[in-house]
Amino acid sequence: MDGMSLLTVTVLAVFVGFEVVSKVSSTLHTPLMSGANAIHGIILVGAIIVAGQAADPWVLAVALLAVVLATANLVGGFVVTDRMLHMFRARKDVVRQGGPLKEATGKEGTK
Repeated sequence: MDGMSLLTVTVLAVFVGFEVVSKVSSTLHTPLMSGANAIHGIILVGAIIVAGQAADPWVLAVALLAVVLATANLVGGFVVTDRMLHMFRARKDVVRQGGPLKEATGKEGTK
């Protein structure tokens, strides 16, 4: 593929990705992030393979940049997913105690 075709595919992928992600409800965000983390793991493996087989310095530089960006995206996705799961877990624990919600609100009382 020539450079113009690659640029066209990239621009179309950005627009389609933006439209798909913007339509996701907040309820489905955590499961979607988990699926995206799996995809980013596959991308990371592919970037490592390309970096290992690169003969041209330009290809090696781009592949190493892809490894760094894929790693940052993968780790960031896991951090965000973990924080969201802790938010849901903390809410369940406070409600399950049945006592005052001082931990959640900072005030005494049952509501």
